[in-house]
Amino acid sequence: MNSVTAWLHTQIQSSTYLDLPTLLALAAALGWASGIRLYAVVFATGTAGVLGWLPLPPGLQLLQHPAMLAASGAMLFVEFFADKIPGLDSLWDALHAVIRIPAGAALAAGVFGADNATIGAVAALLGGSLAATSFATKAVTRAAANTSPEPFSNIGLSLLEDGLTLGALWLATHYPVAFGISLCVVLAISVWLLVVLWRFLMALVRRVRAWFGVNYV
Repeated sequence: MNSVTAWLHTQIQSSTYLDLPTLLALAAALGWASGIRLYAVVFATGTAGVLGWLPLPPGLQLLQHPAMLAASGAMLFVEFFADKIPGLDSLWDALHAVIRIPAGAALAAGVFGADNATIGAVAALLGGSLAATSFATKAVTRAAANTSPEPFSNIGLSLLEDGLTLGALWLATHYPVAFGISLCVVLAISVWLLVVLWRFLMALVRRVRAWFGVNYV
């Protein structure tokens, strides 16, 4: 325990103004936001590091490398438009199901560097769990929105997700306690949405099967 405490003290000192609450909030924000907008998270965090807005911990400094910024920026450009097209947004989410969750775990672990396996594992578990929750909520919400033929709900939801992603990162680094409270509220809403929308989608599937005369258990 003493070694973990000493290591945390070293990490805090090496991160300029990033104290422990801010580091924890940043790890949680990176994990949660990665489940929604992975490329925006990578690009925004790297850009903040390059411009000196945020002193990145050693484990995240790779994000401000020019090659990483170019790659994440290009993918961000593609995702920005793909996420606003009905049907294509759900397909895009399906393709990224195996990317966003482990990436969220890796980014959260990167906040605390790679020098302490225990803290890194805890951060990875936190980040991966938050990424999985936000990803599931996003996917189910978009699937429900795609039952409507009009594209405006998809565009509105996508723009809301863009704002939430950037807002979460900003709030975590400036007001970590407020971010923690907000995250708890968002997680509660996410659980409620998952239950309600999943029931809606299952009811819709049952109606479609009934229309086509398909028997099911």
